[in-house]
Amino acid sequence: MSADGLAGRVAVVTGALGILGPVWTEALAGAGATVVGLDVREGDGVLQGDVTDRTSLERVLAAVVKEHGAPSVLVNNAGIDVPPGQTDDSSFRETLDVNVAGLFNATQVFGQAMCDAGRGSIVNIGSLYASVAPIPSFYDHLDPPFTKPAAYGASKAAVVNLTRYFARLWGPYGVRVNALSPGGVRGEQDAEFVRKYSERVPLGRLAEPADIVGPLLFLASDASGYVTGQELRADGGFTA
Repeated sequence: MSADGLAGRVAVVTGALGILGPVWTEALAGAGATVVGLDVREGDGVLQGDVTDRTSLERVLAAVVKEHGAPSVLVNNAGIDVPPGQTDDSSFRETLDVNVAGLFNATQVFGQAMCDAGRGSIVNIGSLYASVAPIPSFYDHLDPPFTKPAAYGASKAAVVNLTRYFARLWGPYGVRVNALSPGGVRGEQDAEFVRKYSERVPLGRLAEPADIVGPLLFLASDASGYVTGQELRADGGFTA
């Protein structure tokens, strides 16, 4: 994709201060878009807003429109997972509130503005766990023992379904909606997890951030102008 493939577009990224938020914002800006980051936390150059609070999202939309014009790209990145040490029981509802209801709120608020403008692309960030269950042995070396929570995969499966729902609903208005489901992305994982995970992946490694930038820009841009309602899995073949 050319460096100016999104020139003139206004892109909103939720969860901009999360692990992958900076990856998405930098990629979109590098492709020429004007990028507005949104996060529940305060941060330099990021508008504060809570995806579980529709009123706060409406305030952010008004600020974006006033400063830059209507958004034409939305990356629904905001989400939470349960880290080792917490129980699924204590956070199941919170995970669904953010990952599902929060995405629904952001899609409605920013997506409706796209419908009104007659164009737009929404990219919902899913996960390989939207379509396959976690493998317990990936985590059994941790102390204390850890089981990947059910809520995360359940929420990401719902994200894929919402993707299809809004793709069919808003296609007539010129708004495309797709999901990008990365596999494991290299971060601060311990060496044993990396070994176990990599052995399960046909390409033999975790993704690097650069591996998932291309798929995002494809879905955000006119390069995918006839693609909607799809889940693009960038998982190194994990789900093959």
